[in-house]
Amino acid sequence: MASEFTFEITKHIGVIKAYETGWSKEINIVSWNGGQPKVDIRDWDENHERMSRGVTLTKDEFRKMVELTKERIPNLTEPSREWDAR
Repeated sequence: MASEFTFEITKHIGVIKAYETGWSKEINIVSWNGGQPKVDIRDWDENHERMSRGVTLTKDEFRKMVELTKERIPNLTEPSREWDAR
């Protein structure tokens, strides 16, 4: 039995990738079931009525992810043919 849930996209941050199907991988601020809004990364249909599974992070978790990314992948913004995540 599927449980009911509600969501509200309180702020659209941006599209990471648009697919030919009309779906897109996005970063949004979403309130799930009336809770505190969180950073949300997942695929959405064109009308934001259907979504895939995704990742939801609190503001502190998102800050930590950005911090770790900057520390571990310092040249992330430089063009490269290889993924150098050392």
